[in-house]
Amino acid sequence: MSILREAMYYEKLEGGKVECRLCPHFCKIKDGKTGTCRQRKNEGGTLYSLNYARVTSPSMDPIEKKPLYHFYPGSWILSLGTTGCNFRCDFCQNFESSQGNAYTSELQPADAVETAKENGSPGISYTYNEPTIWFEFVLETSKLAHEAGLTNVLVTNGYINPEPQAELLPYVDGVNQDIKSIREDFYKERSGGKVGPVLQAAKRYKESTLLEVTNLIIPGYNDSEEDVTDLRDWIAGNLGTDTPVHISAYFPRYRLKAKPTGKKTMERAYDIMKQRMKYVYVGNIITADGANTFCASCGAELVLRHGYGIKVTGLDGNKCSACGALNNILN
Repeated sequence: MSILREAMYYEKLEGGKVECRLCPHFCKIKDGKTGTCRQRKNEGGTLYSLNYARVTSPSMDPIEKKPLYHFYPGSWILSLGTTGCNFRCDFCQNFESSQGNAYTSELQPADAVETAKENGSPGISYTYNEPTIWFEFVLETSKLAHEAGLTNVLVTNGYINPEPQAELLPYVDGVNQDIKSIREDFYKERSGGKVGPVLQAAKRYKESTLLEVTNLIIPGYNDSEEDVTDLRDWIAGNLGTDTPVHISAYFPRYRLKAKPTGKKTMERAYDIMKQRMKYVYVGNIITADGANTFCASCGAELVLRHGYGIKVTGLDGNKCSACGALNNILN
């Protein structure tokens, strides 16, 4: 049963319609209908959030699963998700919750914070589906989490408007944002969105918090040398070469039936990224050094990873134990 909570960031229009201003879709929604995300509904000229305090299975996850490799490596974090998404990616790896109607149960913000504390979690991760369209719950919970001395992590597609993002940012401590491609046509055809707002959101996150970027490599769609090079150059030029980048192998999970990404493709993408980026990681497939963190200055091993077995081997805070250089990592 949904807990109706009036939505933030919308305007009432003539004829009983409303315009949602949470994300760049700017959905104009008729009475009785929902927006693209399916979680914001017009009831009698008022926009409501349908997924407020509704969560899919809460769990304690390794922070590396988000993936966040530079945010307290080896820690475990309470992970919460809900249903819905403001994208329609035909390659979605979590479509059961983002595009389906996964079972949810009630968890109020204060209870979420208490659950994190009871489990010894350093914070809360808003993940599995898109936290933007869970805005009211995420904002309230993240405020309470900070009051309790906990951290907040977003795993997001970056499709959020500047004003709500600015309101949320003071309570966000770490972000993993997808940049699915640098190409406008990819976003339009595969996700139902635009690339521009995604890139601008990433720049705003980078200015305010620890940001890591994920790119899912899909054979035949965004895996060419030009695709990877252009994405690398944009990240290096706009987010900085110290931004951790995760390139993940694709496996068919939803409507798109592209072939799984091969090891050679991932190794080539890794090599291209490493030409300019200091921290590059390979996900969903095993490569020689694709999971480990090395000092950007001297190359010494900082964090050794084997699956979710994590060993911090060369860090003194955020400094390399070997050479003393600062690295872009919270530890």
